[in-house]
Amino acid sequence: MKKIYLYILLLSTTLFTSCEEVVNVDLSNAEPKLVIEAIIKWEKGTTGENQTIKLSLTNDFYTNDVLPANGAIVTVTNSADVVFNFVQVPNTENYVCNNFQPVIGETYRLEILYDGEIYTASNTLFPTPDILNVTQETVDGISGEDEIQIKYFYQDNGVEENYYLLRVKNPNKQIPEFGAVSDEFFQGNLMFGFYGSSETEPGITLDLSVQGISRGYHDYMNKLISIAGSGSGNPFATPPATVRGNITNSTNSNNFPLGYFHLSEIDTVNYLVQ
Repeated sequence: MKKIYLYILLLSTTLFTSCEEVVNVDLSNAEPKLVIEAIIKWEKGTTGENQTIKLSLTNDFYTNDVLPANGAIVTVTNSADVVFNFVQVPNTENYVCNNFQPVIGETYRLEILYDGEIYTASNTLFPTPDILNVTQETVDGISGEDEIQIKYFYQDNGVEENYYLLRVKNPNKQIPEFGAVSDEFFQGNLMFGFYGSSETEPGITLDLSVQGISRGYHDYMNKLISIAGSGSGNPFATPPATVRGNITNSTNSNNFPLGYFHLSEIDTVNYLVQ
């Protein structure tokens, strides 16, 4: 687990000079924690039968290498007790299922047996509205240069509270960008995802998506996005703080995992920037 303890710079106001202490960085690792990325996304227009759950372990601070959690037994079970097995691709973090059956409103239970301990969670598969259209506008950017701004629209369901995860993949950036939003002030209205970046230029294709999510996953992603905003920008990188999801260790509650179990449709549009 990544831990940093910093000792601040001391300023001597009496002598009007600065006195600097050595910065001691303690990077000793705690026991690795299991990281579970169990996000089932049913791409609209597909059967949704091909799904992947990722299991890894927290790693040293100075490396981005992924440590696969090898040898786990991973299953997802629906309310009719149909079991879907997720089998590890050897020496990777990926556990794959090729016969999953996604049903909107269905409740699923995740169970993972790893290193003698059992991890569980349950959730419902959420619907997602269609992306209706995309608009593009060129405005003066903060730097004074032209900036291309993109909006993509979707219709909110006005009879209930809704939460959404928006994602934009820009080929000029290494990692996608996310936003978690609610319909608190837009109940039943046409909503949109907004994207503006100096690295958006004519001729590139943006991957735009919207995903209906639960309130719990909305709050969880907001925390990760907030943390990532001051670091790598990637909410799925190992965070510098412990963010607990909805997965519990039923064998040893003190050894809780990191990660989340969520299921939903997802709608994606590839937009060619003009």
